[in-house]
Amino acid sequence: MGATAIRHGLEGLRSTAGSFEELLEGAVGLLHHSNPRFHWTGIYELFPDDVLRLGPFIGAATDHVFIAVGRGVCGTAVAERRNINVPDVSKLDNYLACSTSTRSELVVLIRHGERIYAQIDIDSHECDAFDPDAVREVEEVAEWLADAYARREATQAAAART
Repeated sequence: MGATAIRHGLEGLRSTAGSFEELLEGAVGLLHHSNPRFHWTGIYELFPDDVLRLGPFIGAATDHVFIAVGRGVCGTAVAERRNINVPDVSKLDNYLACSTSTRSELVVLIRHGERIYAQIDIDSHECDAFDPDAVREVEEVAEWLADAYARREATQAAAART
């Protein structure tokens, strides 16, 4: 399943999901099942206290439910305001091991302009698992989710004014 099919699935979810959380869960599911090299897929949401908090995920349970900005690959991506593709996690000094089976990791920010809402975190049991096509597909899903976050934020702001 490519990015176009995932986006179509997300559009369908937007009309049927009962909550924003269900939309995020659906996005994680569509993304996770789109590539056999994706062994752990999740969303970490960024909170105002500069802590990433684990949202919906598929894969083995992790102790890393909270990650400070600047720690590990996930926290570094936010601190440096960039996506990070790590072909071999064993070569990183600041890697936070969620699983001893993880060999590579991809973190893609969910952002709208300068505003970072969250990130997609994907682990693979294979080294160098994220080729340019896989990265592009995850980035497209992140862009779609960023628009969804921005719409939710605008709706909440409008409701607060009334």
